[in-house]
Amino acid sequence: MKSVSILSLLVLSPLFCFAQNNTEVLQGKVTFITSNNAYVKFSDTRNISIGDTLRLLRGTTLSPSLIVKNKSSTSCVAIILNGADVKVDDKIIFRSKAPIDQKRIDDPNNGTKINSDKVGASTRRSNKINGSVSAASYSTISSTRGNVTRAMYRLSFNAPQINNSKFSVETYMNYRQTFVPKDTMSLQPKDVFNIYNLALRYDVTPTMSLIVGRKINPKVSSVGAIDGLQAEKFFGNFYAGLLVGFRPDVMDYKFNSDLLQYGGYIGLKSDNKEMYSQTTLGFLEQKNNGNIDRRYTYFQHSSTIGRALNIFSSFELDLYNRVNADSVGKPRLTNFYVSLAYRIGRKVDFSVSYNTRKQIIYYETLKTEIERLLDDDNDIARQGMRFRVNARPFKNISIGLSYSKRFQSNDHNNSDNYNGYINVSKIPWIGGSLSLNANRNTSSYMESNILSFRHSRPLIKMKLDADLYYRIVDYTYLSSELITKQNYYGISLSYRITKKMSVTVLGELAATATEENYRVNTRLIQRF
Repeated sequence: MKSVSILSLLVLSPLFCFAQNNTEVLQGKVTFITSNNAYVKFSDTRNISIGDTLRLLRGTTLSPSLIVKNKSSTSCVAIILNGADVKVDDKIIFRSKAPIDQKRIDDPNNGTKINSDKVGASTRRSNKINGSVSAASYSTISSTRGNVTRAMYRLSFNAPQINNSKFSVETYMNYRQTFVPKDTMSLQPKDVFNIYNLALRYDVTPTMSLIVGRKINPKVSSVGAIDGLQAEKFFGNFYAGLLVGFRPDVMDYKFNSDLLQYGGYIGLKSDNKEMYSQTTLGFLEQKNNGNIDRRYTYFQHSSTIGRALNIFSSFELDLYNRVNADSVGKPRLTNFYVSLAYRIGRKVDFSVSYNTRKQIIYYETLKTEIERLLDDDNDIARQGMRFRVNARPFKNISIGLSYSKRFQSNDHNNSDNYNGYINVSKIPWIGGSLSLNANRNTSSYMESNILSFRHSRPLIKMKLDADLYYRIVDYTYLSSELITKQNYYGISLSYRITKKMSVTVLGELAATATEENYRVNTRLIQRF
């Protein structure tokens, strides 16, 4: 607990800088996401440098979420900061350091200028609707096992300030179908419809908003989705919010009126030439059939200092510890996370993070397991740490190394993960880019080694792109000394049918000594 207090003071100490300065503002949009990176489209990237911070615009909130890793004349490849919830079609804001006479945002869709004061809690934003609808299939064809096909349909859109009104609507939902052979026994549902976000926002005043529906509040993202009402009010740089609603069902993520939750939060936000920061402290009580399931306080902080240092931290402290129907005992730290990313010049950046988690105890939902979960042998902390460094020694060459470790307070389930990559873009005479990635993981029961090669190139400029890859995987099971070798061969083609419609097809062969599996994925997406 003492370490939590010290770290909290460290991240809170620079929050009292409130001077406002004029900056040039560019607006972009997320077009594609991988496990670690996001691709952002801008009208022009001349003022953006590798290592710059990009901010995610959600409602009227701007939060540092991306670090530029690579760029072209109109797009950026950016690393997703830990804790950032970035989705396709999200709006991204870049603020240059050099002051200009008037704040402006370039709108890449119509070439007009929009005052950047419209980005924030004090004024309205553009009412342009944007989003996407997609259909995808994922098929696995096995030489020894049954074939499986999944179909996924997604819809996401954001309609801010509809018809120049005070109302905004946003949603993200998907529908999944699974097709398996008739004789296959499976407990998993074959048809699943999930709504992850469906919310109506009303701006009561320029500094106060109401949200009804299902939505994750980015200021308290660890709370998860809330089905109900969220209210927020700004008082200059300070803000306060109330949450009243229900938790999604723990089994199928549908609405469950038995899982009432309510709480509130206060926070401080500052944005000036040298620093952007946002800090939130809140309290939440969750119930199940009218009885207390969990009661805790949460903290979240994110900041960018001097365009070089990014900090994100959060923790959850459980306050309810029921024994014989009474709440007793000391507060219990169930979740703590902190990460720091620092850029050295324009060619080197590194990050370090640490997290510790304990089993969250829901006293009603898990009431048959309470005694076992609270036993000292089971109340263990699962911890992890990660270090990453990226460098760009030459214009077309980038390299990176990372190390992560997972461990528990009882010394079980420890693992070490090592990863390295090198990427060469604009290959002479050949064109395209080539990347090499190596990974090694060791744990108490298994060792794995992975080596992968990938070549990416445009086949028809601005229309057809291709990826070719090869991956070697070795698994060694320490208990039996069994070694499994796998080879993966894959190709992916992406074709732009129109400016906002594209189709992607991926084919892969996974071969071992005893079987061959084929994977075929297709995806059609229409943006609007």
